[in-house]
Amino acid sequence: MDSELTLQVDGATHHLMIDTRTSLLDALRQRMGITSPKKGCDHGQCGACTVLVDGRRVLGCLALAVAYDGAEITTADGLAPGDAGGHPVHQAFLDNDAFQCGYCTPGQVCSAVGVLDEIGRGWPSAVTEDVAAGPRLDDAAAMDAEIAERMSGNLCRCGAYKGIRAAVSQAARAGGAVR
Repeated sequence: MDSELTLQVDGATHHLMIDTRTSLLDALRQRMGITSPKKGCDHGQCGACTVLVDGRRVLGCLALAVAYDGAEITTADGLAPGDAGGHPVHQAFLDNDAFQCGYCTPGQVCSAVGVLDEIGRGWPSAVTEDVAAGPRLDDAAAMDAEIAERMSGNLCRCGAYKGIRAAVSQAARAGGAVR
């Protein structure tokens, strides 16, 4: 069965008539030609398809597009430097060699932006020592543990994790955690 929906993707409005079984990832890639989110495992295990929906991280391969009618969707392309200046995560990934083959990078970037927002809001994770106080940004070891835990849903086949954690940490220091 087809359904009509409107998606706001990276600032552009897209009106679609789509099969209700279509994943958000397939709608983005196949129907709109937005290829920065990647299809890795198609089972929600690798994070290559991570996008931001209304600012929150979502695995596009597990999300049905019809569930997001009217939502604001941001891909790594929408976070890229341009007229709005981009997000500090992009420069941090370059500065820290946080990618090798680049396949997982768009999902890593979106996830990193989501992580910084979560930390900035004070949301605890499984490794937050004092849940009431929230995550610590003033302690390098605690921040590294927070970043590693929160980014653990995004796999990097090349093993660039050290650079990825350093990039997220740099972006946090540059103001990305409160953006």
